Amino acid sequence: MTALSRPALVAASTAGGAVVIGLAAAIWFAFLAPQDADRFAECRATRVAGGAGAFGGPFELTAHTGARVTEAEVFSRPTLLYFGYTWCPDVCPFDVARMAEATEILEEDGYEVTPVFVTIDPGRDDVASLADFAEVHHPRMLALTGDDAEIKTAASAWRVYYARNGDDPEDYLMDHSTFTYLVGPGGEFLDVFRREASSQELATQVACYLDHV
Repeated sequence: MTALSRPALVAASTAGGAVVIGLAAAIWFAFLAPQDADRFAECRATRVAGGAGAFGGPFELTAHTGARVTEAEVFSRPTLLYFGYTWCPDVCPFDVARMAEATEILEEDGYEVTPVFVTIDPGRDDVASLADFAEVHHPRMLALTGDDAEIKTAASAWRVYYARNGDDPEDYLMDHSTFTYLVGPGGEFLDVFRREASSQELATQVACYLDHV
């Protein structure tokens, strides 16, 4: 089988990922949900199939510092959570930068959240590369990796789709869903945001939740 060139891989990843992500979004989300009686009603813009209990669960991963951490340690305070990979050519850099910018905006307004990045490409994203990645994006960013089984456990807990695209052992892409999750202290799922939201819009909605935690 002939290996695809990198441009061909990018095209295939973009087309294939868009279909999968679009289908996932259609299944998981119904937008403009009616307001309910919970304490976060005024903050919600989406309704998630299965409710808040459909997201989250136990995991153990390795931080960019080399320390082993559990979900209890990761979610000890309000958290913005994103699954991606550092070799991503376009989507992840934008999404992670937006998450970091939203974190800065929130800090300026007196709110503190932890931006967390979980790789779905542990074969290339080791502790050293994630340490560099976290340093570039935000001084408090927590970047996590693990072995294949550990990443699968964490991704499954948050209903994250990902799949390798390409046969080259080094030059390949990863298709993956692109949602940013807001997680409350203790691991409580609060909301999920699509990538179309700006950093300011993201920060504004997160602040609403934090006012009610």
